[in-house]
Amino acid sequence: MEYGEPRYRGQQIFHALYARRQQDLENLTNLSKSFRQQLASRFAVIYPRIRERLQSRDGSSRYLLELTDGQTVEAVHMPDQGRITLCISSQAGCAVDCRFCFTALMGLQRNLSAGEILGQVYAIAQDQRMDFPMRLNIVLMGMGEPLLNFAPVMKAIRVLTDPDGMRIPWRRITLSTSGIIPRIHDLAREPVRPKLAISLNASTDEQRTVLMPINRKYPLAELIAACRAYPLRPRELLTFEYVMLDGVNDSEIDALRVAKLLRGLRAKVNLIPYNSGSGLLFRTPPFQRVLEFQKILARQHIPAFIRISRGQDIGAACGQLRVERAAISAAHNPSG
Repeated sequence: MEYGEPRYRGQQIFHALYARRQQDLENLTNLSKSFRQQLASRFAVIYPRIRERLQSRDGSSRYLLELTDGQTVEAVHMPDQGRITLCISSQAGCAVDCRFCFTALMGLQRNLSAGEILGQVYAIAQDQRMDFPMRLNIVLMGMGEPLLNFAPVMKAIRVLTDPDGMRIPWRRITLSTSGIIPRIHDLAREPVRPKLAISLNASTDEQRTVLMPINRKYPLAELIAACRAYPLRPRELLTFEYVMLDGVNDSEIDALRVAKLLRGLRAKVNLIPYNSGSGLLFRTPPFQRVLEFQKILARQHIPAFIRISRGQDIGAACGQLRVERAAISAAHNPSG
């Protein structure tokens, strides 16, 4: 839309919205009063509404955020030793249908816009009174499959990394995918891209297809081949996430097969003991078994780290809060 203003005004507005976090357009005092009034009459800067915030004993906070159409998404704020990590969503719900994931229980509602993805960061920053610049990590590991909402996700990442935006270095942003191979190739060509994490969770095609039906379309051999072709920057590693499920994918044989799959890759493995909850049958393995799995990978020269889920006392598994609130609502309104 043309306002008869010079082009640099756009950069001023961008800086005000994304670096200064200005919500009231009439307060953009480096613009003329008439221009500010025009903008305010046509546009509004709206962050997602915080419908619910749960505080964990470990210091993390789980947010249920409401978008302008009433859809809700989840995000998590995790402070830790001089840095903060925000886990945000890319979709309302998810279509990938991983059997161990609470988000899968609701199916895909819709994709989020770039503004709604960014809005989660800004709503939490406002609520937590976060000052920028700061050591902030962003992980796209919340609700949804980021690579099935590729263009808005990349647009949001460009704002997060922009020197006139949030100025977050790419190495502090991680995108987690179930393995959408064509979009992995697209991501590799992006001039500004985050770190890549692959949700592996199995050591054979048979096992992975049961846990992650997307494996039928993108089987392990093709996924690992895409990972081997992925261009890594200096000191960059691929991350493979491995959710450990009691008696399902946590045996010594599984560990040896994972090591064989990843041999020769510049990669690390995050071992994540399952964060169980009502509605799904999987359980958390004994911690000793997790340690043994890690030791086997280490002996095979695969760096492996144990990641304990934060916020277990507040239902912080992805999608868990929304699913539980929906169940409560249905119980109180059985005819609805």
